Amino acid sequence: MKFIVSSTELLSHLQTISRVINTKNTLPILDDFKFSLEGNTLTMTASDVETTLITSIQVEESEGEGQVAIASRLLLDTLREFSEQPLTFSINESNLSLTITTSNGAYNFIGENADEFPRLPPFEEEPCSFELPVDNLLSGISKTLFAAAADDLREVMNGIYFDLSPKELTIVATDAHKLSRYKTTNVSTSLDEDEVKSFVLPKKPANLLKNILPREKGNVKIRFDKKYIHFELENYTMVCLQVAGKYPNYNSVIPFNNPIKIIVDRLMLLNSVRRVSVFCNQATNLIKLVFNEQQVNISAEDIDFSISAEETIPCQLEGNAITIGFKATYLIDILSNIDSSDVVIELSDPSRAALISPLENEENEEVLMLLMPMLLMDYD
Repeated sequence: MKFIVSSTELLSHLQTISRVINTKNTLPILDDFKFSLEGNTLTMTASDVETTLITSIQVEESEGEGQVAIASRLLLDTLREFSEQPLTFSINESNLSLTITTSNGAYNFIGENADEFPRLPPFEEEPCSFELPVDNLLSGISKTLFAAAADDLREVMNGIYFDLSPKELTIVATDAHKLSRYKTTNVSTSLDEDEVKSFVLPKKPANLLKNILPREKGNVKIRFDKKYIHFELENYTMVCLQVAGKYPNYNSVIPFNNPIKIIVDRLMLLNSVRRVSVFCNQATNLIKLVFNEQQVNISAEDIDFSISAEETIPCQLEGNAITIGFKATYLIDILSNIDSSDVVIELSDPSRAALISPLENEENEEVLMLLMPMLLMDYD
């Protein structure tokens, strides 16, 4: 088996799929890339058993067909040292010896039997499928992933929940302190009317997608059953295991009919909170916001070190003045993951959750963030 391939193109694809490889694997074969040559198409696979990433490129010349597993770290370290140039891969199928030849020299590897590489799991039932633009999936993951939990006892909370109906996709993540919900109608599904399907995407494949999607174009086709999820992109395919378990009813914690609405410049509020939060008590990270008709006062103090800070910025208030406390890091997370220049904050009282959303959503999108307050001993 022999083929010629661009060094930089090969490195780019291998670096992307290498993110799935764990530093410590129970199976030695999982430290490898699987190479499969069929015609002029070279398919490369990396896996940790639970998540598998596959990508393909066109080679310039090829002889024969077959497959081999190659040590990922050795191959990546070698490819990083090459400038853009054609590389000739020659694989002896009888003993799996591999040679990479360049204009300046040759590099010898020992491959492994690719048959030992984990096979892609088949669907256990007829999968449900839907399709949406790459940009919408990227937005949905980017705007929710930060809110996912890190909970060893409730693993289902550690993932991102995909809630699919015939005309809408809702993506949700929450850690019980903050919640982020993204909705898009820019989706086509195989669901019947009134049918609803869902799955929980683990954090690792969500992060992999967040890295891959900015370089992709067109639509993403997603298929899933009760156990596995397949993501098909233009240049990559990802297959992963779902997080097992029942996701909590996220709609039940979202408060409606909030009488107090505040419109404020997002970046101005974000930067103020960042500066003032330096003076928070390190144990509580509590920051206090006092909303009045024309302005919001942001303050924090640490009595133990006799330090404090406060800032005042303009806002528009509809309803009664209110004082409320938040964990500064959570508020910073939420404001950092909204794109619009202005945000709307909806409140009812200091003990109930705040809703934070963009003043203007993108077309076919709706973003909503929820943040639980912290108790203030001296609120009005």
